[in-house]
Formats: sequence, C-alpha cells, structure tokens
Amino acid sequence: MIHTISYAASFIAVALLSWSACLAQTTSPTEDLQKTVTYLLDFVAKSDCTFIRNGKSHTPKEASEHMKGKYESFKKEIKTPEDFIRLAASKSLVTGQVYLVKTKDGKEIDCAKWMTKVLDDYRKLQKESKKDKG
Repeated sequence: MIHTISYAASFIAVALLSWSACLAQTTSPTEDLQKTVTYLLDFVAKSDCTFIRNGKSHTPKEASEHMKGKYESFKKEIKTPEDFIRLAASKSLVTGQVYLVKTKDGKEIDCAKWMTKVLDDYRKLQKESKKDKG
C-alpha cells in the first residue's frame, strides 16, 4: 500500500513538472522569426559588401533576394533565425560551396559567421530597446 501511494505521488509529481515545463515554454516570450529574418535580409540588401556565391560576385540586393528565395523554399523547416542562416545564408545546395562576404577592406568572411554576428548585434539592440522601454 505504501509503495502504491509512493508510486502515485511520484507519477503526479512528474506529471506536474512536465505540465509546468510545457506551460512555461508556451508562455515565455519568443523571438519574432519573420521580423528577425526581415531584418537580416534588409541588412544584407543595404550592406556595402560584395557577396560571393559559387565563385561569382553578387550585389547586396542580389544576395538578399537569393536568401529570401531560399527562405521561402525552406520556410517549413526554419524555426529560428539560426535555421535561416544555416539553410538560406551559408552555402550553395548545388555545389556545397560556402557563401562568402567580401568587406570594403577586401577581407573575405564566411557568410554564416558574418550573419551570425549581425544576428547577435540585432538581439543586443532588441534587448537594450526593451530595457529602455520598461
């Protein structure tokens, strides 16, 4: 009898913990994926960099349009901004070649790393903006 009560209490405790974890997940503020992806695409389009895809140079606008097209293709799989970078802004699906960003000073950077830095900066600005408002 004591074991039965003990098992029942354990089961209830585990069920409550699981339920509260699910509730916490659904009620916690989450990043607006569409807003963040739009920011990243706009940042690319307005940058002063050259984007290199499969060995060919592209304007910022061309790069942004290409990434947007890939985003639309992978929308069902993209759940986070990191997914967007991985699936739409990191490498060619045809050749497997990594996308590069060439800065004004001639430095070439892996596009995924560059985009991750842009994302980190954006998130810091969002966090600071929320602090200022509240």
